Amino acid sequence: MIANVKPTLRATAASLLLKGPQSIRPLATRAKAPKKEGDISSVFVSLSGAASTPLAARFADIKRQLITGHEDAIRASWQRLLERLTVENAEIAQQGPGIVPQIEFSNLSNPSQDFLQEVKKRGVAVVRGVVPESEAHGYKTLVEEYIKTNPWTKGMLALIFLPVCNTSFPSTNPAVFELYWSPSQIRARAHPNLIAAQRFLMKLWHSDDLEALISTSQPLAYADRVRIRQPGDSGFALGPHIDGGSLERWEPEGYGLGGVYDKIWQGEWENYNPWEPSSRVSAVSDLYNGAGACSMFRMFQGWLSMSSTGPKEGTLMVNPLLQLSTAYILLRPFFAPIKQLDSSGSSESMTEYLRADNWTLKTGNEITSDLQGANPGHAQELSQVLHPHLDLARTMVHIPQIKAGDYVVWHCDTIHAVDKIHEGKSDSSVLYIPVCPITETNVEYLVRQRDAFLSGLPGPDFPGGKGESEHIGRPTLEYLSKHAQNEGMQAMGLESLSTMGGEDMIGGKIAIERANEMLAL
Repeated sequence: MIANVKPTLRATAASLLLKGPQSIRPLATRAKAPKKEGDISSVFVSLSGAASTPLAARFADIKRQLITGHEDAIRASWQRLLERLTVENAEIAQQGPGIVPQIEFSNLSNPSQDFLQEVKKRGVAVVRGVVPESEAHGYKTLVEEYIKTNPWTKGMLALIFLPVCNTSFPSTNPAVFELYWSPSQIRARAHPNLIAAQRFLMKLWHSDDLEALISTSQPLAYADRVRIRQPGDSGFALGPHIDGGSLERWEPEGYGLGGVYDKIWQGEWENYNPWEPSSRVSAVSDLYNGAGACSMFRMFQGWLSMSSTGPKEGTLMVNPLLQLSTAYILLRPFFAPIKQLDSSGSSESMTEYLRADNWTLKTGNEITSDLQGANPGHAQELSQVLHPHLDLARTMVHIPQIKAGDYVVWHCDTIHAVDKIHEGKSDSSVLYIPVCPITETNVEYLVRQRDAFLSGLPGPDFPGGKGESEHIGRPTLEYLSKHAQNEGMQAMGLESLSTMGGEDMIGGKIAIERANEMLAL
């Protein structure tokens, strides 16, 4: 916490520079134990080498509690869901990357209704030209220079193509670097255009509770990694998954705290609103303190491109069917096939297997603890075998051709993946930058992240270790203050959040006031 700092904007940074690190003391929050050193593979059972073990019997009890009294409604909703998926899956397969909504940064002040409706349905968007292309290319040059200046950087040797094992991911030819405070990341997160785009995106969410303690008037920074994926890479092959926990989506002490998915459990998935944020304010997405699991509420995940990439060139893939895919993932553990899939794998056999009347709702003592693709402390993973009606082989589509400076975002519940093989001719490079609103939980994290920035350590959500604390040229507070305007400093928790305009909800205004108290600014 920053003590004895006047609540003025630019004066905050000046005061911290004068006082130095000794002026920082930890905030007494619900902080978890520091995470072990590791890399991004720690997030996925399929990549970490860990075995997927059967879940405890208590998960069968949780499942029973979720559907008791709603069995008939859930059976009927499952049939409606499968019918709708058949139609929507075919449309996705036909349109491919063209189904992803796109908008120019210059048009954010006057978006079309078609764009807004498509984003709500698809759960993904591309905002073109957020940062000038030359400036975004410069970010890549800066981060490469930063890595080369610091040979101990996890993954550095991948840039010069030496087959030496290290502790980034993948270990032999890394694509993701355990960097959080490079000059490029500091500049990009504070860029006024990026912050403006984040503010626009947060306004796509609308709260049913005007007194909910959440504000979307200004974003908070979340320090994530860097990806520089070289042509031919097949190691950074993240399959279909959803971040923000896995088991927590069913648990009463997870997303159940806010009743995020209650409409789905009641057999009314059509009335489930993925864009209602107040129910997520109290939700807990990281009950198991998983390495790399996110404890901050990210409305959108996202990245800012530093290169030009197209489909099959080491880029992102998404399942652009937000509401339906969420409903299916959550209901799938309650249903089982009557007749198993024929080993022949014929289209006729698959059609019969997928028929709604071939799937039965398990109730009472028939309910098992299975939650397909969910494991403690890991992301929710999906597959064609475990989630057959999503038809992931056809409905995981690439995002369109991307230029440096484009900002790609996807809803926190959107299924996404990465190309299995980078078939392009140049690197696919991005800075991971999500969109985070003001909530008490997010501000608690921001305070701890602010301390990590000042010390050069990874943020609290990420694998521990000394991070960049010994890196030459690591940006200081002075560097940040030179490259960030007021809103960039505010996003980092280094200046008071604005209470003037932009927030018209009672709860939002209170959230900002409490945030400033927690930030001690």
